[in-house]
Amino acid sequence: MQPTLLILAAGMASRYGSMKQTEGFGPSGETIMDYSIYDAIKAGFGKVVFIIRKDFAENFKNKFGSKLAGKIEVDYVYQEMDSFVEKNQIPTERTKPWGTGHAILCAKDAVKEPFAVINADDYYGPDAFVKAAGFLSNQCNPNLYAIVGYQLDKTLSNHGTVSRGVCQVDDNGNLIAINERTKIFQQETKVVYEEDGGLKEVAGSSSVSMNFWCFHPSVFDLSLKLFQQFVPQNAENIKAEFFIPIIADKFITDQSNSIKVIPTTAQWFGVTYKEDAPGVKNNIDELISNKVYPESLWV
Repeated sequence: MQPTLLILAAGMASRYGSMKQTEGFGPSGETIMDYSIYDAIKAGFGKVVFIIRKDFAENFKNKFGSKLAGKIEVDYVYQEMDSFVEKNQIPTERTKPWGTGHAILCAKDAVKEPFAVINADDYYGPDAFVKAAGFLSNQCNPNLYAIVGYQLDKTLSNHGTVSRGVCQVDDNGNLIAINERTKIFQQETKVVYEEDGGLKEVAGSSSVSMNFWCFHPSVFDLSLKLFQQFVPQNAENIKAEFFIPIIADKFITDQSNSIKVIPTTAQWFGVTYKEDAPGVKNNIDELISNKVYPESLWV
C-alpha cells in the first residue's frame, strides 16, 4: 500500500501577510506545495490530502485539481473550528481552528494508510520524501512513528528570528522530547536563541522538527482521545492550540512506543517573512539549473 501525503494548508499566515500557500515561486507559477507533491510522487506516495478551510476550497481545487489529475490521487479535508468539537465547547471569542494536531484529526476519515504530514509553506527537499516513503512502507506500525530531523543551521531565515522545536534524541536515534526554542537567529558564527531576557547558544547541528511527521493511522484514535481532553481543559484560553507534539509526547510515554528521528542534511527553506520570497525564488531557480526539477513540473 502506497503512503499518503497530508499537507497542512488551513492556516492564514499572519506574519507573512497573505495566503502564501498558493503563491507561485516556480517559473510556471509553481507553489512550494507543488515541489513537495512532485517529490512525494517520485518517492512513491500514492495520494495527497490537503487540509484546508472550506472558504479556501474553490481556490485550492482550481489550482491543484486539474494539474494533478492522473498523477496522484487527490482529496480535500476541511479543518473548521467546530470539527470534532461540540458547539457549546467553543469559546465565544475564538476565531480560528485548534492547531496542527486538530488538523491531523480532521483527516481521520480520509486516510487509512501510513502517512506523512508536512506544512504547505515549507520546502523539504527530495531526500526527506525518499526517506519518509521508505519508513512508511517498511517500518511504520502502531508502535513506531517517525519525524524527519533537519539540521538547525539549515533552517534559519535571513530576515528575522525563527521558532524551532529542537529534538532531544537518544543513542538509538529515537525522540525523547522536543524543546521549543523561540527567537533563534545566527549571531556571527553561532546560533543563539532568546530565553529569560538573555541569549543562549544552541548547536547549529542540532536536529529540529520542521513538522515533517510519519504516522500510522492508529494516531487518529490517540489524537481524538487527547483532543477531547484538551478542549474542556482550555475552555478559558481562546488562543490554545492542540499541536502535533502534544500527540507525540503522549505517544512516547508508553515505553512500547517509539518515534524514530530520520536525519536529513537537506537545505530547508520557506516563507516565514515576506522578505524571504525572493530567496525562495532564487533557491528554486538554482535547483532547476542543477536539474533537480524540470522547468515546468506538470507538463
